[in-house]
Amino acid sequence: MASAVAVTTPDHLFNMRNNFYLGAYQAAINCSDSLPPLSPDESLERDCLVFRSYIALGSYQLVINEIDASAATPLQAVKLLALYLSSPDNKESVISSLKDWLADPAIGNNPILRLIAGTIFMHEQDYNEALKHTNAGGTMDLHVLNVQIFLKMYRSDYAEKQLRIMQQIDEDHSLTQLANAWLDMAVGGAKIQEAYLIFQDFSEKYQMTGLILNGKAVCCMHMGNFDEAETLLLEALNKDAKDPETLANLVVCSLHLGKPASRYLSQLKLSHPDHMLVKRVSAAEESFDRAVQSVA
Repeated sequence: MASAVAVTTPDHLFNMRNNFYLGAYQAAINCSDSLPPLSPDESLERDCLVFRSYIALGSYQLVINEIDASAATPLQAVKLLALYLSSPDNKESVISSLKDWLADPAIGNNPILRLIAGTIFMHEQDYNEALKHTNAGGTMDLHVLNVQIFLKMYRSDYAEKQLRIMQQIDEDHSLTQLANAWLDMAVGGAKIQEAYLIFQDFSEKYQMTGLILNGKAVCCMHMGNFDEAETLLLEALNKDAKDPETLANLVVCSLHLGKPASRYLSQLKLSHPDHMLVKRVSAAEESFDRAVQSVA
């Protein structure tokens, strides 16, 4: 009887969670105001989703100010991510705190703490350290982070194993679909069309977000449809003029269309100086300058 009750219990956080996964961060925050009474565990998950949404919107200081020292471990972990992203000066102290908490048997296995650890170490490009904390999985969030880490390591074979686990748990879950699309894009070839159809399906079911628009646009570029990609990316730019993926994709798309890309690159340099594309362009410029100087 107990199991039947468990199955029929409504998932009050489904829409909020789904908005967060698909990049509709303000919608996720707005959802939190209209929820029915929640259990303590649900309330904690709601608060984590709200603060993670604020982080995704760049409101780091709000998160730092709102989460105090008495908050539960998952919220403290989310605050660490806000501190880490808010300033390079915080990096060492955040990573030190993170390692102390992960080593504490009482809290070290907390799924949100492990998720934040994986996220921070992935940012640091320390993929092996990230996987130490995420590889055991346990939640869909951790599995999809594993997929992202493996793809950054160019190990699509391991990413595919994670995807298979996610498909066994819930094939229709938004994170399973996203992981499938990202893997298809990494594999390339005929898989690009499959990835495009996943993003197309999202765009028909849910509100259009920068994440969905960029996904469709990258597929279009892979398939040589740069005009359609540009239209999608300009729509994404209207939603968020500082989004790094939108700006980086517009640089690439504009170059393919023979259009000036300097404005997008300048915006990217200003708002996200550590972005991989900015670093690559800077390295190329330095190599060019050195070559010119050696000839001169």
